[in-house]
Amino acid sequence: MLIGPALRSPRWLALAPLAFMLVVLVAPVLRLMGEAVSDGVGPLASGLDASAWLQPWVDPYLRWRLLWSALQAALTCGLVLLLGVPVAWVLARYEFAGRRWVLRALMLPFVVPTLVAAMGVLALWGPHGLWVQAGGQSLQDTPFLLLYGNVFFNLCVLVRSATDALEQVSASRLAAARTLGATPWRAFWRIEWPAILPWLMSALCLVFLYCFAGFGLALVLGGQKYATVEVEIYTLVAYELQLGAAGVLALWTLGITGVFALLYAVLERRLATPLRADRIARRAPRGLGQWLAVAGALAVLVLFCLAPIAAIVLRAVLAGGQAWAVLWEPDTVQALGNTLRFSGAALLLATVLGLAHALAARHSATLRALAFLPLVVSPVLVAFGLLLLYPAWTASVPLLVAAYALLAYPFVAKSLASGLDGLPVNLLAAARSLGASPWRAFWRITWPLLLPALRRGMAFAAATAVGEFAVTLFLSRPEWATLSTLIYQHLGRPGAAHLDAALVLACALMALALAVFLLIEWPGTDAPSPKESHA
Repeated sequence: MLIGPALRSPRWLALAPLAFMLVVLVAPVLRLMGEAVSDGVGPLASGLDASAWLQPWVDPYLRWRLLWSALQAALTCGLVLLLGVPVAWVLARYEFAGRRWVLRALMLPFVVPTLVAAMGVLALWGPHGLWVQAGGQSLQDTPFLLLYGNVFFNLCVLVRSATDALEQVSASRLAAARTLGATPWRAFWRIEWPAILPWLMSALCLVFLYCFAGFGLALVLGGQKYATVEVEIYTLVAYELQLGAAGVLALWTLGITGVFALLYAVLERRLATPLRADRIARRAPRGLGQWLAVAGALAVLVLFCLAPIAAIVLRAVLAGGQAWAVLWEPDTVQALGNTLRFSGAALLLATVLGLAHALAARHSATLRALAFLPLVVSPVLVAFGLLLLYPAWTASVPLLVAAYALLAYPFVAKSLASGLDGLPVNLLAAARSLGASPWRAFWRITWPLLLPALRRGMAFAAATAVGEFAVTLFLSRPEWATLSTLIYQHLGRPGAAHLDAALVLACALMALALAVFLLIEWPGTDAPSPKESHA
């Protein structure tokens, strides 16, 4: 990218985000590992003793945590593939009223904070949920709750990726296959499926990454039997103080998620191709079969992406006006102010870091993969590492904002990286041939084309910061409670009144996250794709 004479290869811009990750992420994790060494219980304290490193695979309990973490992530990948490809095919091939709004709504589950999503699943399928009230059997203490929550968050990833891929299929090749007598089903398997398979693999890497390293959903929905390795790390550190065992699990988790992060970065870079000129035109559904296909696709999206959100709203409405009075309590007003203050400061820092990282990583798969590092490291480990490494900064605003920005800036970096990949080089070349300087070409050509990607990244970064829960729980003071921690406090208190208050606050937090997202992303002309936004 031609930004200026001094920035033709802006690798040096990576110094800022990499230094930030070193100080806020890598050093705290190493400090936590060092604590394990000082206790003489960690793998580093055992020298060359391989048994310490293999302890998670030798111990039946820890082995089950690791295997279940991988299994539930793999099952989620299979479910979203089975459900998402037919839905994406309908959205890519048919034009119907409201299609654009459906594409925008696909990002709604990801905007919803994790704690709110878990409450939505419980409100729908939990022991006191709508399903039980309608006469169904409770699904508590089953893997269904966690798998459903994973599908809720990740179905939209595969649907958007598959929709984008199907829109890149060559119309001439598909028409040639049909002309030669191929049935629609055979044409799909021989022409469309091979074309979209790399896109699907990229999306599935991302789904596996998030499910394996997920914390919030597994903490609330997994229970004792189906909690993941991230929850086990949290338990070992927070309750049992077994830092050595937690360090071993953390290293295995980092190794597994790092492989998938690198694989995704490589696939994403290879998928950065110009749009096809002979894209298949969408057509209006004709006949009962095609309209049933559209209705079926919408039904899948409603059941897995909208139902938990609707369940929260319905339960909150049924709670009555007394429960809604919690919105005007001083604690709620203070929590709302803290949420906006911390999130706003974190968004500014995340935008600067994400822009620098994207510019530096344009031609480097390794730097692209490093942008995932804040997302694959347990936030619990980061929080405790920060407390150990910087005790003088404990419960300080700069430390809290830095932790927020650490979790948010990868969204800006990955969205801008996808935007940079899609820049038409012929426009820059034309501007330069007409006498435009590198800086003028940047401001008149590159920057306007990057603005939609920047808005998308900032929108998801802001939504992430607004709903952040785990880091806030450990790094903030009681008077710095945010809406997410206030919800958690109500959930921890006995009585139906506190549950109703938590549901109302969950509605408020969800509305705030959605409002922030739309305020930043709304000027865009189309819904974001998961390659650009769900990174």
